Amino acid sequence: MLTYEIPGRDNIEIENVVLDYNGTIAVDGKILEGVRELLNRLDKYVKIHILTANTFGTVKKECSNINARVLAFPKDDTSKFKRDIVESLGRENTICVGNGFNDIEMFKKAAISIGIIEGEGASGKLLLHTDIVTKSIIEAIEIILN
Repeated sequence: MLTYEIPGRDNIEIENVVLDYNGTIAVDGKILEGVRELLNRLDKYVKIHILTANTFGTVKKECSNINARVLAFPKDDTSKFKRDIVESLGRENTICVGNGFNDIEMFKKAAISIGIIEGEGASGKLLLHTDIVTKSIIEAIEIILN
C-alpha cells in the first residue's frame, strides 16, 4: 500500500493502480522502454491492473513479464468497463492512469487520476478530469512511487 499526504485532502491510501494499455504504457501495441522495470518495482506496493481492448493483439506477449493483472474487454462501451473495474476495486483506494477519451469515466471514480501525454497525445476532455498531468508514463510511475 502507498499513502499520500496531499494538502487540502485527507490522506489517501492506495492499494490499486489501474493503467490503460495503448497510448499510456504502450504505443502501437508495444510496451515503452523502461516501463516494465518500473511497473515491477511498483508491484511491491500495490496491485497493478492493465486494461485494454487489445487492438493490436500484443498485450499478452508484451505484458508476460510484468507483475500485473491484464484485463481485456470488447471495443464496445470501453468507458463503462473501465469505470466498473475501478468501482469493483474500491475507488477510494485506486489510482488511474490513462490518456484517452474512454478513460474519463474511470478518472471520475478514482481517488487520484493521472493523465499521460505520451507520443499519441491525450484527450483534451480527459484532462478536465485529471488530478495530475505528465508528459510520459515514466514520469507518472515515478510520481506514484514517490
